Amino acid sequence: MSQLNPALNIAYKAARKAGDLMLRAANNLDSLRVDHKAANDFVSDVDRQAEALIVDLISEAYPHHRISAEESGSRGSGRAEYEWIIDPLDGTTNYLHGHPQYAVSIALLHKGVLQEALVYAPERNDIYTASRGKGARLNERRIRVAARTEINRCIIGTGFPVTDHSGLDNYLAALKAFIQKAAGIRHEGAASLDLCTLATGRFDGFFEFGLKPWDIAAGALIVQEAGGIVTDPAGESGWLESGDIVAANPKILAQMLQIIGKA
Repeated sequence: MSQLNPALNIAYKAARKAGDLMLRAANNLDSLRVDHKAANDFVSDVDRQAEALIVDLISEAYPHHRISAEESGSRGSGRAEYEWIIDPLDGTTNYLHGHPQYAVSIALLHKGVLQEALVYAPERNDIYTASRGKGARLNERRIRVAARTEINRCIIGTGFPVTDHSGLDNYLAALKAFIQKAAGIRHEGAASLDLCTLATGRFDGFFEFGLKPWDIAAGALIVQEAGGIVTDPAGESGWLESGDIVAANPKILAQMLQIIGKA
């Protein structure tokens, strides 16, 4: 990956090592220890080992940076200007069922603003990257969101609420509205990859509620650098904190927000 800056190069090396671990373990999934963090929320030995690999490499390269990771939580100074947000295995349920829709997701913030992003899909050997102000790439090829302008011609990606059902009625109302308005709805089970699919133009929009920062941080920057817009359902900027996210090109985003608002 010749065009990567130093931070993304470290993320690339870490993601590759984690991905290699996942591919080896995928040959013997029945032997993995799997624990329940919550209802419909699983963690395996592979999640933990992949995270340890990633965190160790980043910590060695950037010992003064803060790191927030899905399985091990936060480490480093709370006053650090730089923070890494890591999901070692986004799509654990897919992975444990042998479904190849899963990824490593790594993002870097500076003073709370996303600066670098990398999402690696090991089964497809696809690397999505973005640096703020420098565009987004898939395997070093520039990518852009789709240019469609009418929601009835669009494929919309989404994710079902699986652990917290407190907002299920609101989500189902929005889903019903999109089923009636859009050309198609897709649920693939890994938000980071859903956002990357949007960034390539294969999806036209994406919405999901109740996510965590590590689910969306990297994918969201990739969407933004591919020409898309990312907001919360009110059209505001609090999506990383709330975990409620809507993303698309500007014209489709406006229609999506209207549909969600009415629903």
